[in-house]
Amino acid sequence: MQTLTVDLGDRSYPIHIGANLLSQPELLAPHIHGKQVLVVSNTTVAPLYMDALKASLANYQVDEVILPDGEQYKTLETLNQIFDVALEKRHSRKTTLIALGGGVVGDMCGFAAAAYQRGVNFIQIPTTLLSQVDSSVGGKTGVNHALGKNMIGAFWQPQVVLADTAVLGTLPERELAAGIAEVIKYGLLGDAPFIDWLEENMSALLSKDEAALTYAIHRSCRNKADVVVRDEREGGIRAWLNLGHTFGHAIEHSLGYGEWLHGEAVGAGMVMAADMSARLGWISAADAERATRLIESAGLPIKAPASMTEEQFLSAMAVDKKVLDGQLRLVLLKQLGEAVVTADFEPQALKDTIAAAL
Repeated sequence: MQTLTVDLGDRSYPIHIGANLLSQPELLAPHIHGKQVLVVSNTTVAPLYMDALKASLANYQVDEVILPDGEQYKTLETLNQIFDVALEKRHSRKTTLIALGGGVVGDMCGFAAAAYQRGVNFIQIPTTLLSQVDSSVGGKTGVNHALGKNMIGAFWQPQVVLADTAVLGTLPERELAAGIAEVIKYGLLGDAPFIDWLEENMSALLSKDEAALTYAIHRSCRNKADVVVRDEREGGIRAWLNLGHTFGHAIEHSLGYGEWLHGEAVGAGMVMAADMSARLGWISAADAERATRLIESAGLPIKAPASMTEEQFLSAMAVDKKVLDGQLRLVLLKQLGEAVVTADFEPQALKDTIAAAL
């Protein structure tokens, strides 16, 4: 097992990475302060791993909430199911909510923990590669709204993150590729040597080689933790972590949540960010092509859905969380391995990028 620490003073927490962590109750016990635990999972993950987790929680009152699986259920209406069970089972302020699932489960369970009795303990046990390398770390929680993705939520840090690599064995290929999109993101935005490693080891990641996955998870979490520690509430550089996301969120919103996986949309979005950076003269066409090849090698889309229009892109991007005072800001590349958040771009470059993606 490898352990990283997200150093946030009295809200610091460990990220444990390794195989079969679900069956190690000593990793959970220090972070559960009362006798009540509410496990939030979904219809796909619960049948696979709920029993193993419950065995590690034998000394607690354990209740469970099984949510429907899919981004389309990441709503306030579904969130209420968590509150319903917590109240029906009389969970107190000392309860601990545990997210057992991918990014949707983690985001919703974390938001419920932030809101229930104005804030209770929260543990992340991410079961997809995407959630292990990205959404489980950093304390962003929330739900989608019909008018925008992740527009309702809170910053609420977990007590601990258990990234059990053994659970990735049941991950479908499409979900694996979606997770690799977020891994690639860390290389493009701030870790150029990681790009070299990914080019050399992509086939190992796609074949679920345990050593390669463990290395990629550890390096991605380290990169994210470094950014979160410097800018916990996204007042500045944390927005780098949204490379490709403004374009990607527009795709998800326009198609309908769940049609494309989040990582698939981010993959196409990063291609668009690289393309626009090249059009602005910030990176070379060769660098943009290198980024595109890497994303394509993971089995990710490199074009936007043909059914979308420029108007759909611009309309969805107008309600992005990075819009300030009516001005759209994008995360672009100054070079491979160096991101920038900027509103300083020619509108025509954005339109040309959208046209090329379509």
